[in-house]
Amino acid sequence: MGKWVSRGILWLFLLIIALFTVFPVLMTILGSFKSNLELASGATIWPKEWHFSNYAEAWKQANFSTYTWNSLFVSVASTVGTLIVASMAGYVVDRRNFIGKRFFVVMQASTMFISIGAVVLRPQFELMVDIRLNQSLWGVVFILISAHATTFFILMGFFKAIPRDVDEAAMIDGCSFMGIYWRMILPLLKPGLGVTALFAFRNAWNEYILPLVFTMNTPKLQTLTVGLTNLRYGSGAAMQTHLMMAGACLSMLPILVVYFFANRSFMQVTAGSVKG
Repeated sequence: MGKWVSRGILWLFLLIIALFTVFPVLMTILGSFKSNLELASGATIWPKEWHFSNYAEAWKQANFSTYTWNSLFVSVASTVGTLIVASMAGYVVDRRNFIGKRFFVVMQASTMFISIGAVVLRPQFELMVDIRLNQSLWGVVFILISAHATTFFILMGFFKAIPRDVDEAAMIDGCSFMGIYWRMILPLLKPGLGVTALFAFRNAWNEYILPLVFTMNTPKLQTLTVGLTNLRYGSGAAMQTHLMMAGACLSMLPILVVYFFANRSFMQVTAGSVKG
């Protein structure tokens, strides 16, 4: 009897957490089909009249095609760069002993706590000014790649799960250190790369402060998160909450697509952990 009670309490707790997680998303989706007047009144949860034109209007007003391309460029470039840098660093740290190895790992861990939002924006921006990338999305990409500590430590766990016998067998066959990394280790690291790629893409896609700072003087380079703020006010300084919700729903689609392709990696990681 006590087992069923504890299981029921667990399921009730999980259901409450799921409701708190899903409810804001559901309200955003339903609100994207309402008129602005209906949203302001807040009378009903379900739309009285479905305004599908909100999506077309949001796409047009927010210049979605340009901003979406900018967001995709930043997200894809920073994700690829993060995976390359973090996987190479993790491979060397796990497979080699060198002077300053412990210090390097400590420095990687410290960057996860030192970077405290707006405090580091000024030195980052000044650095990009010095190398003349302050008016380019490449500046945003390089800063996002530099924040690869989380990906580094996640991949380190996957590297430790790959037997060193693989390296030794490949070395006997005449494969170089980088050849082992490229031909042997990376294919075995696909589940870890899939999981970390999703996290890196999500963080880059949702980044707001960095693209805002770097595109203040070049609006055509704004990303989707920054461009969505253009929907806040319409003619006459009237709030356009319905269009902002429609734009937010459109901005969710790339994340859902990436998760769909990375879902197999999550399943492989989960199955491996349960089996182990």
